[in-house]
Amino acid sequence: MILSKRKLKLPKRKRDPVHIDLTRGGITRPLLAFAGPMIAGDLLQQCYNIADTLIVGRALGPTALAAVGFSFTLMTFLTSVLLGLCMGSGALWSMLWGAGREEELKRCLFTSFLFIGAAAVVLNAGVLLLLEPVMALLRIPPEAWDMTRDYLEVVLWGVCFTFLYNYFACLLRSVGRSAAPLVFLAVSTAVNIGLDLWFVLGLGWGVAGAAGATVIAQGVSAGGIALYCALRLPLARLERRHCAVRRRELGRIVSYCLLTCVQQSVMNFGILMVQGLVNSFGVNVMAAFAAAVKIDAFAYLPVQDFGNAFSTFVAQNTGAEQPERIRRGIRSAAVTALAFSLAASVLVCLFAGPLMTIFVSPAETEIIAVGVQYLRIEGACYCGIGILFLLYGLFRGLGRPGVSVALTVISLGTRVALAYLLSPIPAVGLLGIWWAVPIGWGLADLAGLLFWKRRTRAVPSKTA
Repeated sequence: MILSKRKLKLPKRKRDPVHIDLTRGGITRPLLAFAGPMIAGDLLQQCYNIADTLIVGRALGPTALAAVGFSFTLMTFLTSVLLGLCMGSGALWSMLWGAGREEELKRCLFTSFLFIGAAAVVLNAGVLLLLEPVMALLRIPPEAWDMTRDYLEVVLWGVCFTFLYNYFACLLRSVGRSAAPLVFLAVSTAVNIGLDLWFVLGLGWGVAGAAGATVIAQGVSAGGIALYCALRLPLARLERRHCAVRRRELGRIVSYCLLTCVQQSVMNFGILMVQGLVNSFGVNVMAAFAAAVKIDAFAYLPVQDFGNAFSTFVAQNTGAEQPERIRRGIRSAAVTALAFSLAASVLVCLFAGPLMTIFVSPAETEIIAVGVQYLRIEGACYCGIGILFLLYGLFRGLGRPGVSVALTVISLGTRVALAYLLSPIPAVGLLGIWWAVPIGWGLADLAGLLFWKRRTRAVPSKTA
């Protein structure tokens, strides 16, 4: 569709000190102010798994660390399905909010809650029933089998809490309230770390104790944010006229949700396939990968969340029909994302060794060496994933989630294919798995930039 030159008359709203309106005023400073709580919140969320990894790795040894590391990869894949559904809905909510269509937005909130909630229940039940076949498919080493199963049998009960938290967090962010979710994550992170120490070190419950601590903490964040929305967000207070599923709204929600869900799940399914390949190299490599992936995710998380904030910016301005503001936002966001990425690259490459020793005893020299090798290869290339996250956010905010799916397929398809092709070569081995990642980022970036260049006038002028 052609960019509209017409500027929509923006709806008047009461001044709200906790709301950041991304359709008015400057760009860079409001975007950073909006992204800041998201970055801080997700850094805290990473502390869930880092706490498990740190305490388990130090207290229970490399086999337990490998079990928790694999479980983290599997849980990331499963929750990515729900996160993708929530993020897809959030893009639509942002467009409707930007256009001032609050009645339609409330109807969409009800429909999407039922749709995503049903998906969460089915996903949770299905994985619990098929847990052992999944573990066998992913080649869990025999020595890590029992610990992995014990951890997953507990932590999987937190999937529905994950749905509730992400649903309400996406709702708050879609209307410019990015700070509120941070409070509940801070509380639940403290709960998680305290319970980890108690359950694992105090009560001796092993990996199952670490999993139980995570589930309880997830329940705290989910219950807290749901109560906050009920009490403090008028938009979340639905009346009877909003509580009906209409075919038009359901169709729009499904179209937005499913493509974003496919993007998120394809991304993490590819990582899960790589995890299966890593598992074939033994427990030490599994443990190194588990620790290094935590550091890796922590390092590029700020630019990932900045891309999600940028998606909200684009979606609100798409709804408000402000294409020129979107163009200016792209320039500003690109500079900011590259700055985040370069800073992360320098820190990870310089401190890869000390960072690994946070999770692994310095005596485990083989594990540390493998982890450092991974981190220095990936860390040197964070600009690639920084640009990719911006492209994901751009196309999702424009109502073109299919493009984001295509870029994800290019990135992950390259990564998986090269990893499986190169790693069996004796002279390459693990290096083939590690180098496949930045190569995939680079090819996806190139495809996304070419698509944008060819369609620079392809910003939708309306949300319907």
